[in-house]
Amino acid sequence: MLNNTAAAAEQAADNTTDAVEAQTRAFFADSVAWFEGHWLQILIAAGIAVAIVLFLYTLRRWGMRLCERAEGPAGWGTILGRAVSRTGNFFIVMVAAKLVAGYAAPPEMIVKTIDFLFTVSAVFQAAIWAREVILGAIEKKTESENYHGEALLSALGLIRLLVTVALFAIALVVVLDNLGVNVTGLVAGLGVGGIAIGLAAQGIFADLFAALAIIFDKPFRRGDKVMYDQTVGVVEEIGLKSTRVRSFDGEVRIISNKQLLDKEIQNISNRDHIRIRLPIGVAYETPPEQLEALPAMLTGIVEKAGGQVARASYEGLGASSVDFALWFDIPGDDWPTAHKVRDNVIIGVLRRFADEGISIPFPTQTTYTADPQGKLIKPYPDVQTVMRVDKDAGER
Repeated sequence: MLNNTAAAAEQAADNTTDAVEAQTRAFFADSVAWFEGHWLQILIAAGIAVAIVLFLYTLRRWGMRLCERAEGPAGWGTILGRAVSRTGNFFIVMVAAKLVAGYAAPPEMIVKTIDFLFTVSAVFQAAIWAREVILGAIEKKTESENYHGEALLSALGLIRLLVTVALFAIALVVVLDNLGVNVTGLVAGLGVGGIAIGLAAQGIFADLFAALAIIFDKPFRRGDKVMYDQTVGVVEEIGLKSTRVRSFDGEVRIISNKQLLDKEIQNISNRDHIRIRLPIGVAYETPPEQLEALPAMLTGIVEKAGGQVARASYEGLGASSVDFALWFDIPGDDWPTAHKVRDNVIIGVLRRFADEGISIPFPTQTTYTADPQGKLIKPYPDVQTVMRVDKDAGER
């Protein structure tokens, strides 16, 4: 029985080989007959195809020159030129063959071959163009002196890989679909594989996409002063997984990119002024006339120190003082300068209060006692008058 099966398989292989040889002989016979009967049309079509190829080569060379002349951040013209310069030779030849094939009236087998090769080259060429445009747009978006170094290069390299794999996977599916292959199972398999990879590396991808969000959305840049949670400092580096912030006390805080975007971030850079609040308390014994003159007095002190008063007003009656709030702005965003102005304002306030006799009370607490009827009882006995007997009458 095994011998019969082997013999049948061998017979089937021989039949297949004979069929292929017959089709090949028929193809070459039809091609020879077509060439003998349409040689003039073929020569004219070949000449037109050569002209089309030369035109497309010239267009590609123009794209290369456009890329070479580009300086600084890439513009849309440069991105388009780079995409054109990536046009492949095989695609150029197949475009020319497709355009002139109908004029020469080739056999059906040649027409089908040209159509198939043109479809394959066009789909993959479209994927190459789309990749260049997408990557160019991303590079244009991230082009900045504040975003560079290994982090950005690594991010762009990873983006380039992901975009290339995705586009060429789509191109392969399109080509197989045009060949009549059922791609439903392939698409489902790719989807399941992507989900599995995403679940296995969701922590890494979360930090990666957070880094890309920081680079693209630009809530802050390298060198910006930021306030995050209990951290206040300067952004030193934006990495793929974490961002490094040097606090004002000199420590470097390493914060996960995902955590960095989960909370509110205050970007305190590029401000036109720094606003400082200075609370002041004056004693209740201060005369009302001096209390009325206090806002004008403090305004003069702030302006003399180099600031500008935003608000100077009383906030309420505190437990041991009359509470006053002084808000003033300092031009620019230089914190050392702002601290110096604030120090001058504080010294000026103390000096002026000393001259005017205005006291800043210490927080104090007075305890009163009372009898059962509610009458206050003094914590010390009344002072009694003492008469001296060693003095003359009338003296005490």
